[in-house]
Amino acid sequence: MAITDQISQLVTPAVEAQGFFLEEVQLVSPGKHRIVTCIVDGETSLNMDQVTGVSRAISELLDEAAFMGDTPFTLEVTSPGVDRPLTQPRHFRKNVDRLLKVVKTDGDVVTGRISSSSETDVTLLVAEKKETKEVFITFSDIKRATVEIEFNRKDGDK
Repeated sequence: MAITDQISQLVTPAVEAQGFFLEEVQLVSPGKHRIVTCIVDGETSLNMDQVTGVSRAISELLDEAAFMGDTPFTLEVTSPGVDRPLTQPRHFRKNVDRLLKVVKTDGDVVTGRISSSSETDVTLLVAEKKETKEVFITFSDIKRATVEIEFNRKDGDK
């Protein structure tokens, strides 16, 4: 079993016990040192206190894990970046009212604001000419979905 899988298996219960999700474990080994990065997410954005709590729990487990050996490591705990693709229904729920770019499996590209989502699909409000229409996309039809960064959006803009 790969060390990232071992880390995931070890720390997932501790992360979930605090009400969060372990999205991914990344490991790089520059020289005689390891950098372990745990990407943790929640139903809402994590604040610094929450990241600190999860970080402590993960660190304690890794410090005691025999499979980590004697190689020193640095632990980084972070939340997913805005450029990380949305892949789970909870990712879409968390980003309601954000602008989303969807590349569908048939190659079509749809950009719209998430108005709602369920366990199987997402509803986007797509601006076309002078009107806005609802577009329903099932998750099975999505090849890639990413949040679009908006710099000039004002409060209340839809």
